Amino acid sequence: MKKHILPALKLTFFSLLVLTVLYPLMLWAVAQMSPNQGKGVLIGEGNQKYYKQIGQAFNSDEYFWSRPSVVDYDAAGSGASNLSTTNPEYLKTVQERIDHFMAHNPGVNKADIPADLVTASGSGLDPHLSVKAAEIQVKRVAKERQLPETEVAELVSKHVEQPLWGMFGPKKINVLELNMALDKMSKEKGSNNE
Repeated sequence: MKKHILPALKLTFFSLLVLTVLYPLMLWAVAQMSPNQGKGVLIGEGNQKYYKQIGQAFNSDEYFWSRPSVVDYDAAGSGASNLSTTNPEYLKTVQERIDHFMAHNPGVNKADIPADLVTASGSGLDPHLSVKAAEIQVKRVAKERQLPETEVAELVSKHVEQPLWGMFGPKKINVLELNMALDKMSKEKGSNNE
């Protein structure tokens, strides 16, 4: 029995040391080298501050819509529906999102709607959209804001984030940053028209 207890105690102590001290210390050290020392990047003006890395709900026609979220963008409990892609409830939800999108974006073909506009991410907190998902909304947003489509499209292209090191991941757009820039553009246009 001694033959097994001593190695088990050593392994337990070693595991506790690595998993409760060394690993968290290593993560903390890496976070200190990241922007904002791992505390998250806040953006916004005045008293309105938002975390750049957490998706926000944008449902109004005058904004670029965010990716759907199963958890209503609640960072306290991220998660997905865990329904399979063949589940009838999942298919019904996606179809409702497609119908809603098409009703608010007349002239868009169903086949042209990017998947990230009608399917939720695994975390439910994804702050990004594909470039195509933003571009397909330009016409609606420009009409609602009474802005030229070319200027809204140019704003979208200015907010394209390139893949990490030019090769990891797709091009994407942070919806919060894009919508904040859109608000700023609308204010500037409004003050110029007065």
